[in-house]
Amino acid sequence: MSTTAAPETQPTPSPPSREPSGGRFGFMQRFGAGELGSLQVIVALIVIWTVFTIANDRFLTATNLVNLSLQIAGIGLISVGVVMVLLLGEIDLSVGIVSGLCAAVMAVLNVQHGWDPYLAIAAGLAVGAAIGIFQGTVVVAFGIPSFVVTLAGLIGWQGALLWVLGDTGTVNLTDPKIIGLAGTFYGGTTAWIMGAVVVGLFALACLNARRRRLKAGVPAATPLVVALRVAGVALVTAVVIAVLTDDRGVPLAILILIGAVVLFDYIVRRTRFGRHVLAVGGNEEAARRAGIHVRRVRVAVFMVAGTMAACGGIVLASRLLAVNQGSGGSDLLLLAIAGPVIAGTSLFGGRGTVWSALLGALVIGSISNGMDLLAFPSSTKNMVTGAVLLAAVIVDATARKRRRQSGRV
Repeated sequence: MSTTAAPETQPTPSPPSREPSGGRFGFMQRFGAGELGSLQVIVALIVIWTVFTIANDRFLTATNLVNLSLQIAGIGLISVGVVMVLLLGEIDLSVGIVSGLCAAVMAVLNVQHGWDPYLAIAAGLAVGAAIGIFQGTVVVAFGIPSFVVTLAGLIGWQGALLWVLGDTGTVNLTDPKIIGLAGTFYGGTTAWIMGAVVVGLFALACLNARRRRLKAGVPAATPLVVALRVAGVALVTAVVIAVLTDDRGVPLAILILIGAVVLFDYIVRRTRFGRHVLAVGGNEEAARRAGIHVRRVRVAVFMVAGTMAACGGIVLASRLLAVNQGSGGSDLLLLAIAGPVIAGTSLFGGRGTVWSALLGALVIGSISNGMDLLAFPSSTKNMVTGAVLLAAVIVDATARKRRRQSGRV
């Protein structure tokens, strides 16, 4: 009786191995692909501060760092709105001039018409929100690219600024509540109490995030990692407070900026509206098929951008103690957009964090502040800032290409 040998089982070819996600090579791969954007920015910031400290020993003094924090506060607030628009995959070229127009509305109502300072500030914010709603509605109603609509706004709102200021051309701010936005500093016990509150809130947020992840059955940070994060934030907070209180104290303006960043970071990461913004920015057609009201999200984001532009303009006016025909002009628009892009927010939409507004403003502000200390001319400052922005866009595009090739997009 003959027997037939069973065919020999052929080994199944294994799929081609991919670069490991852990270890040194995985870390460097993610670093180069733009997945560690905040770390990249921090490294760049350390390099920038080191270079300027070597070039000028006044750069890291308490006085200059307080000045730097005041310089970035207004720009950073405008950048928060810019980040929201960029996450949507759009652009707003009018935020600079809108900030000047809204500050002018506030100044004229308070100084020339005797309005209560808080009502005048509210009116300026309302004008910014109305402008955002108008521009967003035009974009979605007629299908016009936001670049074109906001470019028209850049020109048109400049005329409105001149009209609001009238023949005087300049309105000086004297109300202590308005100028106090950039002129109030907290030192001593008050500053340290605020620092303790910040660290405590961060610790609670970390613990709550760990609890939610464990409840959902997904990997969560170990208690040691949470403790190290809280200790790191506590150390940074203590150093910042110690340095700033060595001069005038912690500026109210920078606290307003940090508060806005924390608020909108929560909105983007923890609310339905934020998830809708990211979904529309990532793939508009998929978001529409998922039942997201795309048109409404777009208008709302432009309203946020207009409101934050107004907020930034008011803080800038408070710092300069006046509003004039040049408010919102010069390189303000470039700085407000360049900051988030340099800090990792993608120009292609759907990728980035609100913290890039703060980190980007810090990078841009440090470069500008350092070149001012070295007495560089404006021409050099503009060329350097433009080159940094171009480099950031190239890095963003390259990282996006790598992610697409590796199947992560």
